[in-house]
Amino acid sequence: MNKVEILSLNVGKPKDIVFGKKSVTTGFFKERVQQAVFLSSVHFIGDGQGDLVHHGGVHKAVCVYPCKHYPHWERTLERTLPYGAFGENLTITGMTEEDVCIGDSFQLGEAIVQVSQPRQPCFKLALVYDRKDLPLLVQDTGFTGFYFRVLQEGLVSPTDRLVPLTRQAHAISVAEANRLMHQDKHDWESVRRLLEVEELSPSWRKTFEKRLAGQDVDTSERISGET
Repeated sequence: MNKVEILSLNVGKPKDIVFGKKSVTTGFFKERVQQAVFLSSVHFIGDGQGDLVHHGGVHKAVCVYPCKHYPHWERTLERTLPYGAFGENLTITGMTEEDVCIGDSFQLGEAIVQVSQPRQPCFKLALVYDRKDLPLLVQDTGFTGFYFRVLQEGLVSPTDRLVPLTRQAHAISVAEANRLMHQDKHDWESVRRLLEVEELSPSWRKTFEKRLAGQDVDTSERISGET
């Protein structure tokens, strides 16, 4: 893996924002910080989420986004985008969804973090950039970013690097998990392999288990009908 550096460390408290006739509370808007920040088991100090049902928590403590995707979105949105423009805590270089696997762990300053799942784009992207199709575009490109859970709390500096510690034995990439979630939903063999990864977040595991259970029911019903 290439050297993985932090280009921007971003935090922000939830805000109530009015979009047309809608008012939403969101932690999407992050500001770049220059000093070290303590990373707890659920977030960077000074950071927060507006929707704790779908965002945040121990399995989504840190949102990571590769800077490599920024030129694509600047062309798509026809604007210059500052780091943190996708609501991420860490804007990184040297690693994308293709390079990192569910369960991989890294030293991050004093902290130790682990990949838990891809990020799923939500409707707030569409509101912020006034593009109804933006969440779907993010999903279809696979330029989603991903989440870390925190295995060890500690101070993180904007000048720190992500130092690889362990690679999950099954080595299923974030990109592959995205493919199974959004594109090849009936690739049951690959879904089963992904479910063997213990570090996969509970929410993604639940979704895949439901799909697999439905497939198994359909299969048993077909077999039963044929006998």
